[in-house]
Amino acid sequence: MAAEALVAGAKPAVVLLSGGMDSATVLALAKAEGFACHCLSFRYGQRHSVELMAAQQLASELGAAEHRIVDLDLSLFGGSALTDASIAVPETPGEGIPVTYVPARNTIFLSIALAWAEVLGARDIFIGVNAVDYSGYPDCRPEFIRAFEAMAQLATRQGVEGAGPCFRTPLIDLSKAQIIRQGVALGVDFSKTVSCYQADHEGRACGVCDACRLRAKGFADVEMADNTRYRSQPPATS
Repeated sequence: MAAEALVAGAKPAVVLLSGGMDSATVLALAKAEGFACHCLSFRYGQRHSVELMAAQQLASELGAAEHRIVDLDLSLFGGSALTDASIAVPETPGEGIPVTYVPARNTIFLSIALAWAEVLGARDIFIGVNAVDYSGYPDCRPEFIRAFEAMAQLATRQGVEGAGPCFRTPLIDLSKAQIIRQGVALGVDFSKTVSCYQADHEGRACGVCDACRLRAKGFADVEMADNTRYRSQPPATS
């Protein structure tokens, strides 16, 4: 456990940490606000586990108070290219909600985060959802977060007793370029993050999936070198 995480009197917060650039930036933001960050990641049957290795490293290097990985196998249901190997990850942009959407994923993740927050006595739950440069997932929108927070006020002891949880979404209105700038300013090393939907066992990105394209465009927009490790060539950004 990093020594700097042990700040006397620091308020606890739960931070959802996937191992990607957005959640790494959110962790750095929460830490900069003075929270004792209890990071939560999920082994949910996704295509690769290298993002969890990245999450562990980020939690340690960014001074998290604690990091837990919850096993939750959504591949039992499938229905997404991220949890069903028979569904290919798209390599060209499409229309509508893409097949990489995992049904109800953020609803499930936030419910578990809510349970842990109650045990910790934490009111603040951080999640790196984004509604600007994203893939069109319905559970990344502000209206979803507001609705979930309203539900949480009714579903928890904290809420009933008047000290309900607050879901913090500091990136929700930012472009990927703005997220990169903020992360760099907070000392996030994005080379240690994994965003690719189909990264290999070494953590190298495919360069063709939607996550890779959004990430590469963000670096291009800030005119910053993309230090992502790719299996071949980085994606086109024009």
